[in-house]
Amino acid sequence: MVGDQRVEWLAYTTFFGAAAASIGGILFGWLSDRSRTRRPWIVAGLIGTLSLMMCVPLASRPFELLLLVVVWQLALNMMLGPLSAWAADHVPPGQLGSLGGLLALSPALGSVAGALVTLPGVADADERLVLVSLLVSCCVLPALLFARPMDGESADLGEDPAVLPPPPSLRVTAGMWVARFLVQISEATLFAYLYYYFHSIDPSRDAGWIARLFGIVLCTAVPAALLVGRWSDRRGRPLLPLVAGALTAAFALLLMALSSTPFEATAAYVMFGFATTIFLSLHSAQTLRVLRRTERRGRDLGFFNLTNTAPSLIIPWLTVAIVPVFGFAHLFLVLAALALAAALILFAIRSDLRPSAARS
Repeated sequence: MVGDQRVEWLAYTTFFGAAAASIGGILFGWLSDRSRTRRPWIVAGLIGTLSLMMCVPLASRPFELLLLVVVWQLALNMMLGPLSAWAADHVPPGQLGSLGGLLALSPALGSVAGALVTLPGVADADERLVLVSLLVSCCVLPALLFARPMDGESADLGEDPAVLPPPPSLRVTAGMWVARFLVQISEATLFAYLYYYFHSIDPSRDAGWIARLFGIVLCTAVPAALLVGRWSDRRGRPLLPLVAGALTAAFALLLMALSSTPFEATAAYVMFGFATTIFLSLHSAQTLRVLRRTERRGRDLGFFNLTNTAPSLIIPWLTVAIVPVFGFAHLFLVLAALALAAALILFAIRSDLRPSAARS
């Protein structure tokens, strides 16, 4: 559509799409809080998401496509923001680790879906959009049809407030936000430039090899996340797996910085991808432990969603400032420092989120 300007237009679309996602997550989460119901927002977001996806083939100019992506991101977050808050309304604190393990299925199943719809001969470019729409519908409609409405319930599901631990302090909430933000920068940066990194070590590594490696890491991390999440529920240690995950990610990034052979680089990346997949999944669930105020949970989850979207605004500048001058090794050292900082932050607040029974 744009020829030699494709890189620039991809950057524009990514930037404004991330900005729209950031705004949409906060806005529609807040609106679902104010309306005291989640389901209508999820339905409207689902319809908007699917309808706008079907409009993609109609875009004939780059600005039209950019505008379509921006509006699509708003519709997508009209669905996802209230949907995340809806989960928090019904999952009790003692099962959040298990929920985090189940959330690890999301990127793995997304990777499988992407592989299926792009298999040669399955569908052309326009038909793939139809297949994706059907897959999204199959994933969201069961929740809309069978999950209970909010009806003012809290995440405590009727538990006696006298036996619940007090709400976390602003220090704990801010610590959870910053820790995820730091790890997310490391994960998103590596994901965006993984191909270039491996190609710099071994030019024979093509995009297909990278995609298969990425898929294998995601799929093998799912059962591990389920086991670790269940363990954290049983032991009442919600943040310990997050500390371990961030430390492992920092160590893996250090190994990638020191790697000189394709085998060493691959092994280090597998360690990093495994650790960050578990970390991000469990963190998403344990965030619900922090955001206990039902009347503003959707809005607050929107602010936490900034940890997923804001790195897209930072990564290009970080990479451009380091890689051309110092190379990938120095970039990985910076990312390792960020992951280590996240581990230290979570270690400092870990006791504040221990269930009262576990403390005694």
